[in-house]
Amino acid sequence: MARNREEDFETPKGFTGLGPRPARSRDRFGRFTETIARAMGTPWFLLGLTIFAAVWITFNSLAPVAWRFDSAAIGFTALTLLLSLQASYAAPMILLAQNRQDDRDRVQFEQDRQRAERNLADTEYLAREVVALRLAMKDMATKDFIRAELRALLEELDNEKPAAKKPVPRKK
Repeated sequence: MARNREEDFETPKGFTGLGPRPARSRDRFGRFTETIARAMGTPWFLLGLTIFAAVWITFNSLAPVAWRFDSAAIGFTALTLLLSLQASYAAPMILLAQNRQDDRDRVQFEQDRQRAERNLADTEYLAREVVALRLAMKDMATKDFIRAELRALLEELDNEKPAAKKPVPRKK
């Protein structure tokens, strides 16, 4: 009798029999889009895009008619479509990069809040310990107090010595 895979305890749950899936980073596309978004935000990208558009317009305006592939008469339609395509991909990539940055900022904010709570708790603990030490120091005997007590004991002992040194009369 053949057993169902769901009832087979020797087979991992969800196993399809097609082999293990390769471990992929879920974030690979996000990192890629962040890289693109960062590159689009640089002066070099803007300079390159400006040079590209200038070369495109110059070539399609000054090149022999047979070589032109985008006409100024129709408003450089191909260039407009190309730039629109670039913008249509750039906007979602920038939004994705911003969302990922917001997520990182949220995590960082939470970690900062937890660190601040720990620092506050540590500071309060140390403040309580300092107060306890100050109270304990008030109860401790100072050198002056111990000296005064020792002097009083010495005086007491000195007062008792003469009475103890009196000769006791002997019987003859």
